Amino acid sequence: MVIPMRETKVDIPIPDDVNVSIEGCMVKVSGPKGELQREFVYPGVTIAKTDSNVVVDTQFVEKTQSAMVGTFVSHIQNMIMGVTKGFEYKLKVVYAHFPIQVKVEGSTVSIGNFLGERKPRKAKILPNVDVQIGNDEIFVRGIDKEAVAQTAANIEQATRIKRRDPRVFQDGIYMVGGS
Repeated sequence: MVIPMRETKVDIPIPDDVNVSIEGCMVKVSGPKGELQREFVYPGVTIAKTDSNVVVDTQFVEKTQSAMVGTFVSHIQNMIMGVTKGFEYKLKVVYAHFPIQVKVEGSTVSIGNFLGERKPRKAKILPNVDVQIGNDEIFVRGIDKEAVAQTAANIEQATRIKRRDPRVFQDGIYMVGGS
């Protein structure tokens, strides 16, 4: 049986306005919107920088190493996109029974009067994430894709309905767009 060769070396181009530095397993990416750093450790996978590229490479042809090469490449591309363009998720506040009141209080989002509950529900905002509230929309912005997506998920999960028929009670905060 012949095993096909997998891609073991991937070059990621670095834009002109982005600076990438690699110290051991730590990759730091800085650009016009800020700076991100992340540690990438996996046996047999190396990350190096050439003049205008970041090179993710492995010497092995096993499935796990080539899969981690693809994962590392995606993470580094997301870091580069984050410091140049940033990420944004849009959430929609939907209610039919009781008007929901949403406000930012420090590092949490407070969701009051959800289904007529007296105690407001709370959702955690991760560091370096900006949450802006419109009329019936919530915008979650930042440069770290994982932190922005997790904050949006925290807000959505805070309004999860339990012990009621979801076909009748469709109130909540739902993700409608993201980039």
